[in-house]
Amino acid sequence: MYKRDLILRYRRGNTYKILIFFVVLLLLPFLFCVSISVGSASISLQEIYSVFFCGVENERIFRIVFNIRLPQSISALLAGAGLSIAGATMQGVLRNPLCSPFTLGISSAAAFGAALTLLIFGGKIIAQDNTIINIGFSQTAIAGGAFLSSILTCLIILLLDRFCGSRLETIILLGVAFSSLFTAGLMFLQYIADESRLAAIVYWTFGDTARGTWNTITILTFCTIPIAIYLAFQAWNYNALSFGEETAQSLGVPVRRVQIVTMILASFLTAVMVSLLGIIGFVGLVVPHLSRLIIGSDYRFLLPFSFVFGAFLLLFADTAARVMLAPRILPVSILTAFIGAPVFIALLMGRRTL
Repeated sequence: MYKRDLILRYRRGNTYKILIFFVVLLLLPFLFCVSISVGSASISLQEIYSVFFCGVENERIFRIVFNIRLPQSISALLAGAGLSIAGATMQGVLRNPLCSPFTLGISSAAAFGAALTLLIFGGKIIAQDNTIINIGFSQTAIAGGAFLSSILTCLIILLLDRFCGSRLETIILLGVAFSSLFTAGLMFLQYIADESRLAAIVYWTFGDTARGTWNTITILTFCTIPIAIYLAFQAWNYNALSFGEETAQSLGVPVRRVQIVTMILASFLTAVMVSLLGIIGFVGLVVPHLSRLIIGSDYRFLLPFSFVFGAFLLLFADTAARVMLAPRILPVSILTAFIGAPVFIALLMGRRTL
């Protein structure tokens, strides 16, 4: 009888998790339409429907939707999903809910690598009619610099963590140290840069989905979706790792390989997001933890939910940032930092309960 009750509870719990997942998934299209409609120029849902399904009736509205709003909203979805699943998997392999690409210094490392690339090869602001178009440099080259820097930092953290005995506190302390180091390096690059390169570096470091283009979306899609699928299939390994490395090894999990591959893929996702959209902090930390509070620690459900929930929350933050100071657009990274910092402090204060 007791065993039957446990099975029923387990099934009810799984049903609840699946239901929550689909509720958030069904809310996404509604929020997506709202995101496209609001801004300095309001567009009704009927006008959006006409643009998508009835052809071009108003050239101005068509350009706003397809050239500005739609790329920005899709970029927010992909960036939120990618950063969230990167943070969730890092927390899984390192067994620390305070780990994320931001707190481990990987975002700062990617920013430093990209800024160094801009400084060496000469990026500069390109503007037209007082509007910044781009930074006059190859996004591929910037992504390469960000990727190399973040991967090197990731490997160093893994090696130092192993050398220090794989204590959970070590990861956070190493992340703080590397974050401070690369922040100082970024300030040094800004100090020695000339006016045009300084403007390019400062503009680029402001994380903002408004700089998303259709080319950006293509890159984000081909990077985020395959990696997210691969990481989701590692859910059983992450569940085993949550009980400790020795237990996971006894269950046949190749612990070091899973840790290294996961960290490299998560760092790659972070590097891509940073190189294309700038630094968007705290998403990889806050979203997985909130998802864990809502849906539990089973990575079979946690990873898909973090993916969808991260997309939802960053799209919501991006929409809110767009209307808060309208007609001026607030970079979404500022809003996520204002929200994420208090949550991060709350996590530190309540760490004994995690």
